[in-house]
Amino acid sequence: MGKVVVVTSGKGGVGKTTSTAALGAALAQRNEKVVVVDFDVGLRNLDLIMGAERRVVYDIVNVIQGDAKLPQALIRDKRLDNLFLLPASQTRDKDALTPEGVEQVMADLKRYFDWVICDSPAGIERGATLAMRHADMAVVVTNPEVSSVRDSDRIIGLLDAKTMKAERGERIEKHLLLTRYDANRAERGDMLKVEDVLEILSIPLIGIIPESSDVLRASNIGAPVTLADAKSAPAMAYFDAARRLAGEDLPITIPGEKRGIFGKIFGRKAA
Repeated sequence: MGKVVVVTSGKGGVGKTTSTAALGAALAQRNEKVVVVDFDVGLRNLDLIMGAERRVVYDIVNVIQGDAKLPQALIRDKRLDNLFLLPASQTRDKDALTPEGVEQVMADLKRYFDWVICDSPAGIERGATLAMRHADMAVVVTNPEVSSVRDSDRIIGLLDAKTMKAERGERIEKHLLLTRYDANRAERGDMLKVEDVLEILSIPLIGIIPESSDVLRASNIGAPVTLADAKSAPAMAYFDAARRLAGEDLPITIPGEKRGIFGKIFGRKAA
């Protein structure tokens, strides 16, 4: 059975969709069978990042409502045979997702894939709670700014209350992914330092993605940055984050600094 990972945050625009695509492609390049699932019904951006917007025929709502079979809605990536996309609907609202329908889709995907990576919509409403409900693990994406970190703290609380694991009295494994980090700006006090974010959120750090135009450039050409420019700084950071997600122990270096991070920052324990 595959693992279900929800990529989530409270605030929009922090890089959830970019991170979902980048992590999915990085795991697929490890010869894992991966599907990325867009839960942002009504907006739908994951297909753009994956370069598959013109190939969408059926979506997750069609599958849930019985208008299409799951294999009909899955889109195989043209660059990686073991990477697939299940798109969201652009014309429906989040009420089209039913708890029973989502449960069935997740169960089916876990049988076929090693990793089911769910791109959650921003906020704490229905779409976000349905995206996280069946997760085995969570990647909490945040920017190094106060409002983003505060919203992520709220999401961590939801993960401990609204998932099936929580209802069984279990703790969901949570990891922090810090995006758009600039060490020089952090040193000047223009953004929070890594240590500040970790002190507030107190969950293990899985990676630090540096601020870079490479991410935007990859999005504009319709490719995860881990496929568009595998040697770029953000791609390398995502590759390392994917390895940690898969269970490897790797030291974390702050982009722009030479020192490593150890102790609770590096810890692999589930929070």
